Amino acid sequence: MLKLKFVTRLLLVLILGMVISACSEQNTGPAEVKWDRDACERCRMMLSDRDFSAQIRVFPEGKRSKVKHFDDIGCATLWLESSEWKENAKTEIWVRSIKGDIWIDAKSAWYIKGKVTPMGYGLGAQSDKQEGALNFTEAKKHIVEVEKKFNIHGGNLNH
Repeated sequence: MLKLKFVTRLLLVLILGMVISACSEQNTGPAEVKWDRDACERCRMMLSDRDFSAQIRVFPEGKRSKVKHFDDIGCATLWLESSEWKENAKTEIWVRSIKGDIWIDAKSAWYIKGKVTPMGYGLGAQSDKQEGALNFTEAKKHIVEVEKKFNIHGGNLNH
């Protein structure tokens, strides 16, 4: 009988711990990616290339934040331009560094041209500036130019 009470209490503590950890989901910063299972919010390709993925965390009014996954910084910035969160100061944009297994703030990252990326926008992000690197504003302009020139998404910048 004593053993049964102990097991019952132990199970309750374990269940309570799981409930608390499930409710304490991170509400800022990059989220975990399920590689080869999560799909790009814009083009629906699976996220496979760990060097070029991006995330946008949005903050719907009165709700928990939501993370949108992207296979390329190009898909992320074009998606954001046509979204309701474009001007929201809370919106966070994260991009994978080409120099390691880390996420960096896309707005403060430096972008290197000439990379082979999942959607062909050709930009790799890193935290340190180097000659010829683009800042975030310049990178967004580059992405729009590539989209227009190569018609990557059939000319539809807003899908």
